[in-house]
Amino acid sequence: MTPHILVAEDDPHIREGLLATLESEGYRVTTARDGAEALRLFEKTSFDLALLDVMMPAVSGFDVCRAIRRKNRALPVVMLTAKGEEIDKVVGLELGADDYITKPFGVRELLARIAAVLRRAATNAAPQPPAKSPAPPDVFAFGTAQIERKKMRATRGKKAEDLTARELKLTEIFLAHPDEVLSRDQLLNAAWGINYLGTTRTLDQHIVQLRKKIEKDPEAPTAILTVHGIGYRYQPAR
Repeated sequence: MTPHILVAEDDPHIREGLLATLESEGYRVTTARDGAEALRLFEKTSFDLALLDVMMPAVSGFDVCRAIRRKNRALPVVMLTAKGEEIDKVVGLELGADDYITKPFGVRELLARIAAVLRRAATNAAPQPPAKSPAPPDVFAFGTAQIERKKMRATRGKKAEDLTARELKLTEIFLAHPDEVLSRDQLLNAAWGINYLGTTRTLDQHIVQLRKKIEKDPEAPTAILTVHGIGYRYQPAR
């Protein structure tokens, strides 16, 4: 079945360019002029991916992503962010976006990233082979937090915070490899899939956000340790 993509972009020239580019690749495309229209379309139409501009009037791309994630945790979401606006990328990833593309972008990069996100979504939806090692328990300690897998939640004392699907996946990977140094490429392949075309900076930003939820002091982490020049190591509490 041809993937159906929702494109939300308030700039008419960019919106029409995205429409023409994606349709030329065989995708079905529905466009929205702003975030409010995107939400109305999302409520009544089934999509395979949402491509959301961050900076839209009234209802931003962040707002749309947040609303989508409240109802659908599996729909791939790709954010379009302004060049140099790193906070946009961090917030988008924290809300559950799967990837981001920085403007201005090339057509090849856009198509490659969309194709990779759709492949990962299809892989995640497919039946998985039996795991070689036991799955983590439904509730487990990680850092200074208790992780509840089914609720996708990290609790520290009286404070509970939702985890994104990617953050939860990272905790499971680290839990299965205590005290091992895992390279950034290893973590990207395990959490995002071997076809992921993003940079290791995406992983680093996810680690920053995860530390805020499981570390007593995210600026001086004791659970997820940085191994400079290589990647990260999970150090369980002793």
